[in-house]
Amino acid sequence: MIGAFRITRIERYVLFQTLKSLGMSLAVIASLVLLIDFVEVSRSVSGHADLGAMRLVGLTAMKSPAVILQLLPFVFLFGTLASFVGLNRRSELVAMRAAGVSAWRFVFPAAGAALLIGVISVTLLHPIAASLDGAYERERARIRGGTPDAEQSVVWLREGDDNRQIVIRAEGRDRATGRLNDVSFFIYTVGEDGSRRFSERIDADMATLSSGSWRLDDARGASVGQRARAYASLDLPSSIADDDAFNQFADPDSTPFWSLPAQVSRIESAGFSATAHRLKFQQLLATPLMFAAMSILAAAFSLRLMRLGDLARMSVAAVVLGFAFFFINQFTAALGAAEAIPAFFAAWLPPILTALSAFTLLFYTEDG
Repeated sequence: MIGAFRITRIERYVLFQTLKSLGMSLAVIASLVLLIDFVEVSRSVSGHADLGAMRLVGLTAMKSPAVILQLLPFVFLFGTLASFVGLNRRSELVAMRAAGVSAWRFVFPAAGAALLIGVISVTLLHPIAASLDGAYERERARIRGGTPDAEQSVVWLREGDDNRQIVIRAEGRDRATGRLNDVSFFIYTVGEDGSRRFSERIDADMATLSSGSWRLDDARGASVGQRARAYASLDLPSSIADDDAFNQFADPDSTPFWSLPAQVSRIESAGFSATAHRLKFQQLLATPLMFAAMSILAAAFSLRLMRLGDLARMSVAAVVLGFAFFFINQFTAALGAAEAIPAFFAAWLPPILTALSAFTLLFYTEDG
């Protein structure tokens, strides 16, 4: 039984050729991403600061890993395809199959390696890339004067207890200082039956969360049926921890894999939808399956390549397949983000479809 799973010399050779092609494919795609990101980083910060080439390279190195990880399925598609096409062009696959070696014996080691690399990329590489992406966003915000586009979006918070609920709306936020700009506090009292009744609204130019309270500057407040009052500063007790207030709105792409479950809990406990973070978490869980499925599919396509005249056609098919995967993945992700379909279904549908297609083609090629 153990011998059935032993990797033979032929399988090790095919696996080595596959890993070599994957490395070359990764180098090409990473080089393109770095070049494009370098141009984009230069364009986005050139109007705010005069940075040297090495500084721009450093910013690019922080931004690019997250993008490269998103493109890894294409690495496995094109890398595995190039490996098996090369073996077929040299008639090595023909010789292996003529010797009685089943295609399953040299396809599965490559798929197993893809699965293992997927686990490593999710558990180890993604947290590093997400941290670098967050550091890039903070550095870009500092260079641009602390007003990045993402920080200008409307922020909503909710907190309270069994007696009082507060809904907070702000036009902008500064994650580094824990400050909300142009903020409004809508205060509700909670009745014994659980019903909420509006009692007071407080507007302020600035609100800072520190030591369990909100410090409001230049505030104006009014209760129901009373005249408005002005405050130079006003303190409101808060049940939100300093980190939770802003981490719960962190970009899912900048949140490490291991932090996503806690992030989802924080967002939902604040009364907001955590669909984007839940979708990202499920997509990361499905990543190893996608890598393995893309590897099997590419190998199955190349097994049918018995004549050199089919090389151009198979290359075009690989490109079309890559774009089809990208479209399906983005389409289901958009449906999941819009809550049109469950996040679990949106994340797992593309890799499952890819795996079923790969196994179907491999069964047809190998077993007829």
